Amino acid sequence: MAIKNRAARLAAWFPETIFRVLISTLVLANVALAAGDADNGVSYTNDVVPNVPWSIHIAKIDRASQNVRFTTALGGGKVLGMGIVSDQLKTLPAEVGVPLAAINGDFYEKAKAYPGRPRDLQIRNGEVLTPPAGHTCFWIDSNGNPQMTNVFSRFRVIWPNGKTTPFAMNTERTNGTAVLYTAVLGTSTLTEGGLEYVLEQSPGHEWLPLRAGRTYTARVRQITAAGNSPLDAQTAVLSIAPDLLAKVPLLKPGDTLQLATESVPSLAGVDVAIGGGPSLVRNGQVEKWNGWVHLPQPRTALGWNKKYFFLVEVDGRQLDVSLGMTFTQLAKYMLDLGCEQAMNLDGGGSATLWAFGAVKNSPSEGQERPAPNALVVVKPNANPATATK
Repeated sequence: MAIKNRAARLAAWFPETIFRVLISTLVLANVALAAGDADNGVSYTNDVVPNVPWSIHIAKIDRASQNVRFTTALGGGKVLGMGIVSDQLKTLPAEVGVPLAAINGDFYEKAKAYPGRPRDLQIRNGEVLTPPAGHTCFWIDSNGNPQMTNVFSRFRVIWPNGKTTPFAMNTERTNGTAVLYTAVLGTSTLTEGGLEYVLEQSPGHEWLPLRAGRTYTARVRQITAAGNSPLDAQTAVLSIAPDLLAKVPLLKPGDTLQLATESVPSLAGVDVAIGGGPSLVRNGQVEKWNGWVHLPQPRTALGWNKKYFFLVEVDGRQLDVSLGMTFTQLAKYMLDLGCEQAMNLDGGGSATLWAFGAVKNSPSEGQERPAPNALVVVKPNANPATATK
């Protein structure tokens, strides 16, 4: 990129007085390509702006490539938990493929009994692990097109009498709520009291794993009142808080109910999705965040245009390496890359970009910090026996 063009963009990012000092001695450098897989259309670049300083790590993916696709990973491997991106990639199933690039994903809830639970939506290989919660999400639709917007849950129980009750998934059950637990949480629901319906497949009906945009019929296998019901791959547990019991029908073993996994917008047919936020660039325009206080921080972002996806990490909190960016600076940078759409993901100490076998950035805490999930670019593995170990 021409230095004068980069300088003009920096002028919009800094107060005029600071910019005049910078521009007098401005030296910009793009570090040469550090790694790449030309056959699969994936490359990595470190963009360095010494006088700020900034160090920005970019994985660029050619959307025309037929040899790569997105998937998501979990911090706990097969279950919810916290794990560094490098370790999450080691848990990818053989049939998913070989990881080429990855960034940390969503923010996470901090309920003590449910560590590593993503704050918002995650779909992995078609399975809904956590439902939408209203924040900005990224997904690939059933036509193969990337999408980004706020997604809202319409997940609900449909009782035999036709009445409905909203439910959350794989999270702490609070007062007045119903929560559906699946084996992705672990070995049990970790709840106390209330009423729990252990659900199994109803003969002749589709069952686990749950996919988005469908309605499932389940049969009550067992009812418990002590909480902490066991979980396995063949069952799910619908847990009802004590103060909600008077508002829902009471069932008996053998009864059936329905579980609707709908959302607005619909996620029917989606195989991969991840939450984050806020959006940075929408339809080629930088977003605005009225009333927000923006400080430079390590940042992680995802963006795309008609030709490319961009996984981006900005180092921060390191005076000799990189200061970090505000949301506005990051949005303008993503626009400068050519992104027509872009969104923020979790940043701070979690900000990580991994490519071609190694972490490429300089984590602000000196080492990778665990995260609840990751967004991964993989080369599908034609021979599962040769999967990454």
